[in-house]
Amino acid sequence: MIKFHPTNEQLSQFADGLLGATEALMVSAHCDMCERCMAKVELYTDASAEIALPQSQDDDSVDFGSMMHNIMQEEPEEGIQLTPKSQIIELDGRTFEIPRTLTRYTKSMGNWSRLVGKLWQAPVDIGGETVANFIYMEKGGSVPEHTHRGSEMTLVINGEFSDGIADYDSGDFMIMDCNNQHTPSTNADEGCLVFSIVDKPLHFTSGWARLINPFSHLFFK
Repeated sequence: MIKFHPTNEQLSQFADGLLGATEALMVSAHCDMCERCMAKVELYTDASAEIALPQSQDDDSVDFGSMMHNIMQEEPEEGIQLTPKSQIIELDGRTFEIPRTLTRYTKSMGNWSRLVGKLWQAPVDIGGETVANFIYMEKGGSVPEHTHRGSEMTLVINGEFSDGIADYDSGDFMIMDCNNQHTPSTNADEGCLVFSIVDKPLHFTSGWARLINPFSHLFFK
């Protein structure tokens, strides 16, 4: 069950085309997996279209702020069926279905490489100065404790993980920054696949991983 979503402000800005490219990419991929947020974006789009239409002089009393608030309180209709196209990626005999939004980047996806322990990483060239990766944690795998010099946007594609802050499941979307310190790990039998975008190197905060910090910029394209 999806518990972590973009904010209503992010969804509204996404509907209006006002988000930056990388944030819009992540929000779009989340909406591919989340009927609730997809429906909200559609409501925002419809509301923006209504506001953009010329109003008669008799409509001066319309409170568009209240209208937008009321729309966002609406719950998506039951029975909505979304059937976005998807694509399969593979890793060591495992197959994963990725959101439609991300399929355009499979041609710019690099080879999988094993990191420390039970971690795998495949870089994805999405353009710009940010670094994007598919990251897979096998059961019992973890990322060393770290915080962030910049921001890190993560979407759970398949499986579940915990990080000492919360428990995340397929479809969950989160943004971390310098105010967050966490240790992602998974004990799920199927492991966990995420798509992550960072704009600056991570800063490791415990154990041997701290030795990497002086050289972390070398791994940041």
